[in-house]
Amino acid sequence: MSSFIMAGGGTGGHIIPAIAVAKELRRRGHEPFFIGTKRGLEAKLIPQADLDIEWIEIGGLNRVSLAQRIKSVLQLPFSMLHVAAIIRSRKPKAVFSMGGYVAGPVVLAARIMSLPVVVMEPNAIPGMTNRRMGRHVARALINFPETARFFPEGRSELTGMPVRAEFFDLPPKPAGNTFTVLVTGGSQGSRTLNNAGRDSWPLFRAAGLPARFIHQTGTAQYEELARQFREAGVTGEVTPFINDMPAAFAAADVVVCRAGASTVSELAAAGKPSILVPFPFAADNHQQRNAEALAESGAARVILDNDMSGQRFFDEVTRLATSPDELREMAKKAREFAKPGAAERAADILEELAV
Repeated sequence: MSSFIMAGGGTGGHIIPAIAVAKELRRRGHEPFFIGTKRGLEAKLIPQADLDIEWIEIGGLNRVSLAQRIKSVLQLPFSMLHVAAIIRSRKPKAVFSMGGYVAGPVVLAARIMSLPVVVMEPNAIPGMTNRRMGRHVARALINFPETARFFPEGRSELTGMPVRAEFFDLPPKPAGNTFTVLVTGGSQGSRTLNNAGRDSWPLFRAAGLPARFIHQTGTAQYEELARQFREAGVTGEVTPFINDMPAAFAAADVVVCRAGASTVSELAAAGKPSILVPFPFAADNHQQRNAEALAESGAARVILDNDMSGQRFFDEVTRLATSPDELREMAKKAREFAKPGAAERAADILEELAV
């Protein structure tokens, strides 16, 4: 039985895949534990997953204010010393890092203490932490083939991202009389997708297209959009948060969403055609590269954030709803993009390094 550090926090995209790997390690009898901050999403998700976490203080350096960058730089040496003390106390065999600002001091301390680091890079273009520490990693597990160029030759492996088994288990959705559109901008919602969806509802009603909508709005615009949805007289549901996302995917003929790495991986696992609207302010514009990779495989359509409107939403959905052959081909290409077994492969590599 070995101990392993799981590093990565702040957002669900950094945390959820690491939880999947941690659970696989625990299933094998090991003791994984996280290092994170009390203000990141890890403070909620890690305890919910019944996993152990150690706390440090660190902030971001990328796309933050000058004051925050200065604060983060000043916090870094103290955070590294704290991580070093944790390593001496708990004697982990290796570090698994998803990147992000939380991983910075963990990976730096591990490097100084000669502890092997395995990184999982979910995006086509690595984040700042993984990019800067890339040459020092023992192994890089990647989601897109083109990401290999950021790591030393021979140290990267195309594993994909850990995705819940429920997505892989979804059967192909048979064509029906009603075309179901799932719209989700993530747990916080997307103002662009919310506004485009709202502006499309009168167009769908006027066209008489038998469409049904499942729209996750986030909390900020929920009340307003729920009222407008009722007034529009279209079919479906508007909700601030979808608790059972695999079930929502199962009901959908097409998914309209952002292009975070976890979302792209879930679309592939579920074999769902998609209309991707990359978040334009994502670090290094990685969402656009994620979206382009899926589109190049034939599984998705891409609309830039500035181009997304109610009319464009209506036009794209209508085109797919009336092109069943294209929709089936997109679903097939999405499935081909899927990479099962990522969590298991990550656990295999960590066990190899623990010997």
